[in-house]
Amino acid sequence: MKPVLFVTNHVPPERVGAFAALHRRVPLELAIFGGRSTHAGADVADPGVPHRRVAQREIRTLAASGAYGAVVCGTAGRIALPQAWLGARAGRTPFVLWSALWAHPRTPAHIVGGAPLMATLYRSADAVVAYGPHVAAFVRPRGARNVHIAPQAVDNAFWSRPVRAERRSAFTAVFLGRRSRAKGAAVLLDAWRRSGLRAPAAALVLAGVPPGIPRVRAGGAVALIGPQSPEQVRGLLASADVLVIPSIRTRNFREPWGLVANEAMNQSTPVIASDEVGAVAGGLVRHERNGLVVPAADPDALAAALRRLHGDADLRSRLGDNARRDVAAYTFEAWAAGFATALGSLRQRAVAPRIVAGSDHDTSSLR
Repeated sequence: MKPVLFVTNHVPPERVGAFAALHRRVPLELAIFGGRSTHAGADVADPGVPHRRVAQREIRTLAASGAYGAVVCGTAGRIALPQAWLGARAGRTPFVLWSALWAHPRTPAHIVGGAPLMATLYRSADAVVAYGPHVAAFVRPRGARNVHIAPQAVDNAFWSRPVRAERRSAFTAVFLGRRSRAKGAAVLLDAWRRSGLRAPAAALVLAGVPPGIPRVRAGGAVALIGPQSPEQVRGLLASADVLVIPSIRTRNFREPWGLVANEAMNQSTPVIASDEVGAVAGGLVRHERNGLVVPAADPDALAAALRRLHGDADLRSRLGDNARRDVAAYTFEAWAAGFATALGSLRQRAVAPRIVAGSDHDTSSLR
């Protein structure tokens, strides 16, 4: 049984359980090439499954070796994706594209080189695994066939664990994200100022954002607390009345998902998110069901949503209860099942990886 070669730039903590779940279904080997990452705490020392550290230029030879039943690669890295695809083709090995994109970057470099490459990959990949239905809807009109969904997940057991939360005020809104225009922190600060919410009745906590955002723009009642450990983030979400994900679209970024939504919902914390957040487009965060959805880059709409939740404790409770129920289906096993289905569907069954017998996606009856 040949293993699957899974090419990735990093294995952040939130992927460890996902890869372990997939390895239980399919023999797996990670090819980790490192490089730039925008995620805090990325690249754990031991991902817990067979792996090797490689340079991007080595991926083509590895993928062409014939040692693997399939080659999976995401869209990160400068040359990793074309190297993996070319190697798989040279080795006559099925190639699976793992895509988070529901828009292509609009930078000159991408228009010249990246767009033609992605067009080729969509048409030629033996299977495409998408972050969610929003990504699947994006790739299908571009020629992708055999499209499957691996829903984005976190360790629900960890993030749903009860914690003793210390509240900062009667109403607390939380933002977690890096210092990037695309994350929408500036829009949130503007919305907070317009909302009229003030201390001590309300507080806005921005975590993970380096110092430098002027507090005066928000009109007070704002705390900047910097990067937090997972345990601290869990406690912060447990103490919050709402998590705000105000992402906006830029020419080189469209929020693929936003795993912090999963984390908050596990603590029964409702979410206010913009319509540029993948977790919204992908169906996890639903307006009036488990959160509120607002137009991106619209501080007035965001301010109104904040005021609404501030003034309606029953609405907060209902949305939070539904959030916890809805996120329960977004598990590492569900993510692994999406990949297992894609791998089991590969037409070249003579070289495709065999799904572990007895799993939810045992394909022995098709042989």
